[in-house]
Amino acid sequence: MRTADLTRKTGETDLRCLLAIDGNGVFKGETGIGFFDHMLNLFTKHGNFDLDIFCKGDLMVDTHHTVEDLGILLGSALKESLGDKAGIRRYGNFYCPMDEALTRVTLDLSGRGYLVYNVSLTRETVGGFETEMLKEFLYALAINAGMNLHVTTLYGENDHHIIESVFKALGRALKEAVSLDESSSGIPSTKGVL
Repeated sequence: MRTADLTRKTGETDLRCLLAIDGNGVFKGETGIGFFDHMLNLFTKHGNFDLDIFCKGDLMVDTHHTVEDLGILLGSALKESLGDKAGIRRYGNFYCPMDEALTRVTLDLSGRGYLVYNVSLTRETVGGFETEMLKEFLYALAINAGMNLHVTTLYGENDHHIIESVFKALGRALKEAVSLDESSSGIPSTKGVL
């Protein structure tokens, strides 16, 4: 079973994340930010992961610490659940349309965290979610998972649709990257490690 059960407790947040990569697309828990919960549910469903979170954050301040720290914890859980990454496909790519919006997510589970972010949003918030936190979440996820992550919205007008296309594409691209390659059981790298 490729799973991880991690916690993170700071003066700003108290979090627990249970991740099963080979799941059924089930999300449980809540962050206190309704729109973010909706996005995590979409990510989980489209990645076919099981994700169960406990989350208490200082939302009386803003959403920053909660969103960023959950990105840190989820990235760490992804990294731990993959172990030595033997047999995985390693790379993933998906284009996700959401009404007028189209986003491409391309990633490499290389062990080297990096984010390229080309997403333009015009609103400050969507459903209580501060839109500038999308980049912070993706950065924290990529760095802590050791994932080279490229996110590009090719076009779109509605920020809800754009963000939704990002999370769906991320789930689908990760699903591809973590899937097992039946033609190879070794580490997918000439270095021998990822």
